[in-house]
Amino acid sequence: MSILVLAEHHDGQLSSATAHVVAAAKQIGGDIHVLVAGEGVAAIAEAAAKLDGVAKVRVADHAVYAHQLAEPLGDLLVELAGDYGHVLAAASTTGKNVLPRVAALKDVGQLSEIIAVESADTFRRPIYAGNAIATVQSEDALKVITVRATAFDAVGEAGGASIEAVESVVDNTRSTFVKEALAESDRPELGSARVVISGGRGMGNGENFKLLDGIADKLGAAIGASRAAVDAGFVPNDMQVGQTGKIVAPDLYIAVGISGAIQHLAGMKDSKVIVAINKDEEAPIFQVSDYGLVADLFQALPELEQKL
Repeated sequence: MSILVLAEHHDGQLSSATAHVVAAAKQIGGDIHVLVAGEGVAAIAEAAAKLDGVAKVRVADHAVYAHQLAEPLGDLLVELAGDYGHVLAAASTTGKNVLPRVAALKDVGQLSEIIAVESADTFRRPIYAGNAIATVQSEDALKVITVRATAFDAVGEAGGASIEAVESVVDNTRSTFVKEALAESDRPELGSARVVISGGRGMGNGENFKLLDGIADKLGAAIGASRAAVDAGFVPNDMQVGQTGKIVAPDLYIAVGISGAIQHLAGMKDSKVIVAINKDEEAPIFQVSDYGLVADLFQALPELEQKL
């Protein structure tokens, strides 16, 4: 059976997460089709067609799909699902919004945030905040799956898939796009950054997060935060890294003033190199860090920026 991957895109650009989901689809095996749904998405479809392993790109270009609302996208996927054995999407805000609806409408179970493929019907996924890995098997005819993008290496752009239009236009009377409030930043997007520096409750207040700016600028890093810092109102919740925030796996992760609760570790422990700065030498974060500095962050951060 073929596999349908829901492409994720933002501001006219194909999200890098899609290449990771295609990598997971390649491990399952079979023809891989990518669905690009939106309005004015021709350039996105061309980018998706270049992904290695993709046989076909299906394009649903209509105003009803403009903002990737769950209701019309879910209905569209349900219409197309009969041709496929698997429907995959990234375990992102969009994927988590759309695919549960598809699973419900098709009356099948959903496999969430898989991190490995054992076979076409058997997968591995984290449970208990990442402290255990469950091997799960689905006997459903249609397997609806969200993929933790950080667990799969992205495919290259050596492909040349065909592109075909999807004529189906669903009715959407249940939801309406009102507005979006975007956080503007010159820094890399948190979920795909190669370097991330995050602050925790130890930062003291939101004003002190400015201590991370200079280091982030010099390293080309994204800035994140622990849930404790977000809950305390230091920074907005789109900066949260952890089980209920963004899952990241950068080349370098610097944790500053973060104790290392299991919910935070679940979101960053797959980082290639982890550096922790904390004045409490018993902090759990040191159990997963490659390099640990027991120091007052208010002294260590200015020194680190100066050395950089």
